[in-house]
Amino acid sequence: MNADLSIVHLIRDASPVVQGVMIILVIASIMSWSLIIGKSLQLRRAKRSAEDFEHDFWGSSDIAGTYSKLTMRRGTLDGLERIFEAGFSEFGRLRRKTSNDEIIMDGAGRAMRISLSREADTIETHLPFLATVGSISPYIGLFGTVWGIMNSFTALGNVQQATLAMVAPGIAEALIATAIGLFAAIPAVVAYNRFSTDVDRLLNRYENFSEEFATVLQRQAIRRSKGDESFED
Repeated sequence: MNADLSIVHLIRDASPVVQGVMIILVIASIMSWSLIIGKSLQLRRAKRSAEDFEHDFWGSSDIAGTYSKLTMRRGTLDGLERIFEAGFSEFGRLRRKTSNDEIIMDGAGRAMRISLSREADTIETHLPFLATVGSISPYIGLFGTVWGIMNSFTALGNVQQATLAMVAPGIAEALIATAIGLFAAIPAVVAYNRFSTDVDRLLNRYENFSEEFATVLQRQAIRRSKGDESFED
Protein backbone atom coordinates (compact mmCIF):
# COMPACT_ATOMS: atom_id res chain seq x y z
CA MET A 1 0.00 0.00 0.00
CA ASN A 2 2.82 2.40 0.77
CA ALA A 3 4.26 1.84 -2.70
CA ASP A 4 0.87 2.36 -4.33
CA LEU A 5 0.41 5.66 -2.47
CA SER A 6 3.87 7.02 -3.21
CA ILE A 7 3.90 10.45 -4.81
CA VAL A 8 5.54 9.18 -8.00
CA HIS A 9 2.97 6.41 -8.34
CA LEU A 10 0.07 8.78 -7.69
CA ILE A 11 1.29 11.30 -10.24
CA ARG A 12 1.90 8.60 -12.84
CA ASP A 13 -1.56 7.12 -12.40
CA ALA A 14 -3.43 10.42 -12.16
CA SER A 15 -6.08 11.25 -14.71
CA PRO A 16 -4.96 13.14 -17.85
CA VAL A 17 -6.64 16.34 -16.68
CA VAL A 18 -4.92 16.25 -13.28
CA GLN A 19 -1.59 15.41 -14.92
CA GLY A 20 -2.08 18.35 -17.29
CA VAL A 21 -2.71 20.65 -14.33
CA MET A 22 0.43 19.38 -12.61
CA ILE A 23 2.53 19.92 -15.74
CA ILE A 24 1.24 23.48 -16.12
CA LEU A 25 2.03 24.26 -12.49
CA VAL A 26 5.50 22.71 -12.66
CA ILE A 27 6.30 24.76 -15.77
CA ALA A 28 4.99 27.92 -14.07
CA SER A 29 7.12 27.16 -11.01
CA ILE A 30 10.27 26.62 -13.07
CA MET A 31 9.69 29.85 -15.00
CA SER A 32 9.01 31.71 -11.76
CA TRP A 33 12.23 30.53 -10.15
CA SER A 34 14.26 31.44 -13.24
CA LEU A 35 12.72 34.92 -13.20
CA ILE A 36 13.25 35.25 -9.46
CA ILE A 37 16.95 34.48 -9.79
CA GLY A 38 17.36 36.72 -12.84
CA LYS A 39 15.43 39.63 -11.31
CA SER A 40 17.36 39.34 -8.06
CA LEU A 41 20.67 39.61 -9.91
CA GLN A 42 19.37 42.47 -12.07
CA LEU A 43 18.21 44.56 -9.11
CA ARG A 44 21.38 43.85 -7.17
CA ARG A 45 23.46 44.96 -10.15
CA ALA A 46 21.33 48.09 -10.66
CA LYS A 47 21.61 49.05 -6.99
CA ARG A 48 25.37 48.56 -6.96
CA SER A 49 25.73 50.54 -10.21
CA ALA A 50 23.65 53.41 -8.80
CA GLU A 51 25.71 53.51 -5.61
CA ASP A 52 29.00 53.52 -7.53
CA PHE A 53 27.85 56.22 -9.94
CA GLU A 54 26.50 58.52 -7.23
CA HIS A 55 29.71 58.10 -5.27
CA ASP A 56 31.79 59.05 -8.32
CA PHE A 57 29.47 61.82 -9.44
CA TRP A 58 29.11 63.66 -6.14
CA GLY A 59 32.77 63.07 -5.36
CA SER A 60 33.87 64.87 -8.52
CA SER A 61 33.49 68.52 -9.46
CA ASP A 62 34.03 67.92 -13.17
CA ILE A 63 30.63 67.06 -14.69
CA ALA A 64 31.95 67.27 -18.23
CA GLY A 65 34.72 64.85 -17.34
CA THR A 66 32.22 62.39 -15.88
CA TYR A 67 30.14 62.67 -19.04
CA SER A 68 33.18 62.08 -21.25
CA LYS A 69 34.04 58.90 -19.37
CA LEU A 70 30.51 57.59 -19.81
CA THR A 71 30.41 58.33 -23.53
CA MET A 72 33.43 56.07 -24.02
CA ARG A 73 31.34 53.11 -22.85
CA ARG A 74 27.90 54.26 -23.91
CA GLY A 75 26.78 50.78 -24.91
CA THR A 76 27.32 49.44 -21.38
CA LEU A 77 25.69 52.19 -19.33
CA ASP A 78 23.27 51.12 -16.65
CA GLY A 79 20.38 52.78 -14.84
CA LEU A 80 21.45 56.05 -13.28
CA GLU A 81 24.29 56.45 -15.75
CA ARG A 82 21.83 56.48 -18.67
CA ILE A 83 19.64 59.05 -16.93
CA PHE A 84 22.61 61.31 -16.34
CA GLU A 85 23.90 60.81 -19.88
CA ALA A 86 20.49 61.62 -21.39
CA GLY A 87 20.03 64.77 -19.31
CA PHE A 88 23.52 66.17 -19.76
CA SER A 89 23.60 65.33 -23.47
CA GLU A 90 20.34 67.19 -24.07
CA PHE A 91 21.51 70.05 -21.86
CA GLY A 92 24.67 70.44 -23.92
CA ARG A 93 22.82 70.14 -27.24
CA LEU A 94 20.28 72.82 -26.37
CA ARG A 95 22.97 74.97 -24.79
CA ARG A 96 24.66 75.21 -28.17
CA LYS A 97 21.42 76.16 -29.94
CA THR A 98 19.76 78.65 -27.62
CA SER A 99 20.44 80.97 -24.73
CA ASN A 100 16.95 80.51 -23.27
CA ASP A 101 17.54 78.85 -19.91
CA GLU A 102 13.92 77.77 -19.60
CA ILE A 103 14.04 75.87 -22.90
CA ILE A 104 17.35 74.29 -21.95
CA MET A 105 16.13 73.11 -18.56
CA ASP A 106 12.81 71.87 -19.92
CA GLY A 107 14.62 69.85 -22.56
CA ALA A 108 17.10 68.35 -20.13
CA GLY A 109 14.36 67.52 -17.65
CA ARG A 110 12.24 65.91 -20.35
CA ALA A 111 15.19 63.80 -21.53
CA MET A 112 15.80 62.54 -18.00
CA ARG A 113 12.12 61.75 -17.48
CA ILE A 114 12.03 59.72 -20.70
CA SER A 115 15.18 57.87 -19.69
CA LEU A 116 13.74 57.26 -16.22
CA SER A 117 10.57 55.86 -17.76
CA ARG A 118 12.62 53.45 -19.87
CA GLU A 119 14.57 52.34 -16.83
CA ALA A 120 11.32 51.74 -14.98
CA ASP A 121 10.05 49.58 -17.83
CA THR A 122 13.27 47.60 -17.77
CA ILE A 123 13.41 46.84 -14.05
CA GLU A 124 9.66 46.17 -13.81
CA THR A 125 9.79 43.58 -16.61
CA HIS A 126 8.40 40.15 -15.61
CA LEU A 127 6.98 41.37 -12.30
CA PRO A 128 3.40 40.99 -13.64
CA PHE A 129 4.18 37.36 -14.49
CA LEU A 130 5.20 36.65 -10.90
CA ALA A 131 2.03 38.33 -9.68
CA THR A 132 -0.04 36.24 -12.08
CA VAL A 133 1.59 32.98 -11.03
CA GLY A 134 1.14 33.87 -7.38
CA SER A 135 -2.53 34.67 -7.78
CA ILE A 136 -3.78 31.93 -10.13
CA SER A 137 -1.60 28.92 -9.30
CA PRO A 138 -3.65 27.94 -6.21
CA TYR A 139 -6.83 28.07 -8.27
CA ILE A 140 -5.32 25.96 -11.04
CA GLY A 141 -4.22 23.43 -8.43
CA LEU A 142 -7.67 23.56 -6.84
CA PHE A 143 -9.22 22.83 -10.22
CA GLY A 144 -7.07 19.71 -10.50
CA THR A 145 -8.05 18.70 -6.98
CA VAL A 146 -11.76 19.15 -7.61
CA TRP A 147 -11.51 17.24 -10.87
CA GLY A 148 -9.62 14.36 -9.25
CA ILE A 149 -12.03 14.09 -6.30
CA MET A 150 -14.99 14.27 -8.67
CA ASN A 151 -13.58 11.35 -10.67
CA SER A 152 -12.98 9.37 -7.50
CA PHE A 153 -16.54 9.73 -6.29
CA THR A 154 -17.89 9.08 -9.78
CA ALA A 155 -15.99 5.78 -9.84
CA LEU A 156 -17.61 4.82 -6.54
CA GLY A 157 -20.98 4.79 -8.27
CA ASN A 158 -19.90 1.76 -10.25
CA VAL A 159 -19.25 -0.44 -7.21
CA GLN A 160 -21.66 -1.82 -4.66
CA GLN A 161 -19.42 -1.49 -1.62
CA ALA A 162 -17.03 1.45 -1.31
CA THR A 163 -13.96 1.33 0.89
CA LEU A 164 -11.35 3.90 1.91
CA ALA A 165 -8.70 2.00 -0.05
CA MET A 166 -10.67 2.54 -3.24
CA VAL A 167 -11.11 6.30 -2.87
CA ALA A 168 -7.85 7.21 -1.10
CA PRO A 169 -5.56 7.09 -4.16
CA GLY A 170 -7.85 9.34 -6.20
CA ILE A 171 -8.16 11.89 -3.41
CA ALA A 172 -4.41 11.77 -2.72
CA GLU A 173 -3.47 12.39 -6.34
CA ALA A 174 -5.97 15.22 -6.48
CA LEU A 175 -4.50 16.89 -3.40
CA ILE A 176 -1.05 16.74 -4.95
CA ALA A 177 -2.27 19.24 -7.57
CA THR A 178 -3.18 21.69 -4.81
CA ALA A 179 0.21 21.16 -3.16
CA ILE A 180 2.03 21.87 -6.43
CA GLY A 181 -0.13 24.95 -6.93
CA LEU A 182 0.89 26.29 -3.53
CA PHE A 183 4.52 25.39 -4.20
CA ALA A 184 4.39 27.53 -7.35
CA ALA A 185 2.38 30.38 -5.82
CA ILE A 186 4.11 31.03 -2.50
CA PRO A 187 7.64 31.81 -3.83
CA ALA A 188 6.12 33.93 -6.62
CA VAL A 189 4.10 36.03 -4.15
CA VAL A 190 7.03 36.48 -1.77
CA ALA A 191 9.36 37.42 -4.62
CA TYR A 192 6.84 39.81 -6.16
CA ASN A 193 6.34 41.69 -2.89
CA ARG A 194 10.06 41.92 -2.28
CA PHE A 195 10.91 42.97 -5.81
CA SER A 196 8.11 45.55 -5.87
CA THR A 197 9.59 47.17 -2.78
CA ASP A 198 13.12 47.08 -4.20
CA VAL A 199 11.95 48.51 -7.53
CA ASP A 200 10.08 51.37 -5.81
CA ARG A 201 13.16 52.23 -3.77
CA LEU A 202 15.39 52.14 -6.82
CA LEU A 203 13.04 54.30 -8.88
CA ASN A 204 12.79 56.80 -6.00
CA ARG A 205 16.56 56.92 -5.98
CA TYR A 206 16.59 57.59 -9.71
CA GLU A 207 13.96 60.32 -9.34
CA ASN A 208 15.82 61.97 -6.48
CA PHE A 209 19.03 62.02 -8.49
CA SER A 210 17.19 63.48 -11.49
CA GLU A 211 15.87 66.32 -9.34
CA GLU A 212 19.25 66.95 -7.75
CA PHE A 213 21.00 66.84 -11.11
CA ALA A 214 18.43 69.23 -12.57
CA THR A 215 19.35 71.66 -9.79
CA VAL A 216 23.02 71.30 -10.72
CA LEU A 217 22.21 72.00 -14.37
CA GLN A 218 20.16 75.01 -13.31
CA ARG A 219 23.22 76.42 -11.57
CA GLN A 220 25.25 75.77 -14.72
CA ALA A 221 22.70 77.69 -16.77
CA ILE A 222 22.91 80.60 -14.34
CA ARG A 223 26.71 80.59 -14.55
CA ARG A 224 26.51 80.60 -18.31
CA SER A 225 24.21 83.63 -18.26
CA LYS A 226 26.88 85.36 -16.21
CA GLY A 227 29.59 84.47 -18.73
CA ASP A 228 31.07 81.47 -16.88
CA GLU A 229 31.35 78.58 -19.37
CA SER A 230 32.90 76.06 -16.95
CA PHE A 231 31.12 72.86 -15.97
CA GLU A 232 31.51 72.42 -12.25
CA ASP A 233 29.21 71.10 -9.57
